[in-house]
Amino acid sequence: MSLLPLDASAVLSGAVRVVYILAALLFILALAGLSKHETARRGNVAGVVGMVLAVGATIVLGLQHADAVGGARNVLITAILIALAMSIGAVIGAWRARTVPMTGMPELVALLHSFVGLAAVLVGLNSFLSGESSDAVGLVEVFLGVFIGAITLTGSLVAWAKLSGRMKSAPLMLPARHLLNLLGLIACLGLGIWFVAAPALLPLLLMTLIALAIGFHLVASIGGGDMPVVVSMLNSYSGWAAAAAGFMLENALLIVTGALVGSSGAILSYIMCKAMNRSFISVIAGGFGAEVTAGGEDRDYGTHREIQAAEVAELLKNSSSVVIAPGYGMAVAQAQYPVAELTRKLREAGVRVRFAIHPVAGRLPGHMNVLLAEAKVPYDIVLELDEINDDFADTDTVLVIGANDTVNPAAQDEPGSPIAGMPVLEVWNAADVVVFKRSMAPGYAGVQNPLFFKENTQMLFGDAKQRVDDILAAL
Repeated sequence: MSLLPLDASAVLSGAVRVVYILAALLFILALAGLSKHETARRGNVAGVVGMVLAVGATIVLGLQHADAVGGARNVLITAILIALAMSIGAVIGAWRARTVPMTGMPELVALLHSFVGLAAVLVGLNSFLSGESSDAVGLVEVFLGVFIGAITLTGSLVAWAKLSGRMKSAPLMLPARHLLNLLGLIACLGLGIWFVAAPALLPLLLMTLIALAIGFHLVASIGGGDMPVVVSMLNSYSGWAAAAAGFMLENALLIVTGALVGSSGAILSYIMCKAMNRSFISVIAGGFGAEVTAGGEDRDYGTHREIQAAEVAELLKNSSSVVIAPGYGMAVAQAQYPVAELTRKLREAGVRVRFAIHPVAGRLPGHMNVLLAEAKVPYDIVLELDEINDDFADTDTVLVIGANDTVNPAAQDEPGSPIAGMPVLEVWNAADVVVFKRSMAPGYAGVQNPLFFKENTQMLFGDAKQRVDDILAAL
């Protein structure tokens, strides 16, 4: 017997819908807040509050459904299962959030995307097997939800493997790979027609296997240097997978939230593509930028020059304008705090200091901005590529800390390079350039950097954090 009378159940359902609307508005405010440094904290708070409300309302809705189906006993069992699942998830999530380094954030994000894809697949299969989606519209929702979820699942796992070094970053170059993708899509379309015309588990399972293979192949065909774009693309895929799950569960908030994530991820992917001079369509197709040859790797660019920390300190003392171009190496060395201290000291000495941030610096969109904000670097001196590129010619000294491909002139000078055409920070136009690196090894894209051999460039080898500390001591 149900614990709630009919009137009380209707009131509760209405209250849940109101909370869903409020949560959706908070998610929109979160996205708006995250668009600027100054409002990012408020955006995060809005997102957290919205998610707490959404999860709470969903739990209430689930318990109400359990009550309507099986009464008090069913409510108790459902509550225990929800509490158990949330406890396990909370423990794992808190552990990973506390232990993951900033350098591991890109692969963690990719791994989290795979969970969304897996959830969409499981929801779709359960929705079909339970008979909740028996009409044509419901069957199409199930089919599309499982299809998008399966692609997101394996694609995200491949991105995680490449970013974490568990899989080679070089693109998988199968013969006629685009034709294979096309044939896979055609096969899924045929299976979809079969599934809707004569609902059965077999076509759904066959499509799931093909979609898993397509997701693997799409991302495996993309080189490691283009992984920042892939992460944003998978973010979009995970959003659409969540929206599809929302349609299957008839959950309006999940539909809205998935659409927000999917559309914002698509916009971010487009911005990232422009930043890397890539075609948005070719990103979706997979394997973009893989046709070019690795130009510049075996060329003799001459001999590089080395510099010591004390000499860099003297160079900075005599500079009136300094630009710092950070990259993934700064994150690896956890050098953001001494870099922030160096910035403070130089500004106190009257030196104009600014940061030049490439859109794909690091391996995650916004990676460098988060690191600098964490170290409390003032927002107003952190500038994007298009805001600062024209100023390098009037800059006395540029410190390139852990960046490589994003400051590589081969993108402009060598048409055969894997990064050809990608907009880069033109740091070589400054009077002096100091590059912080552990060795002369090429960057993540696997190509040598001619910047290291230019007449106005000097190399400061070693751990970036230690070298900046040495410069601070010399100052």
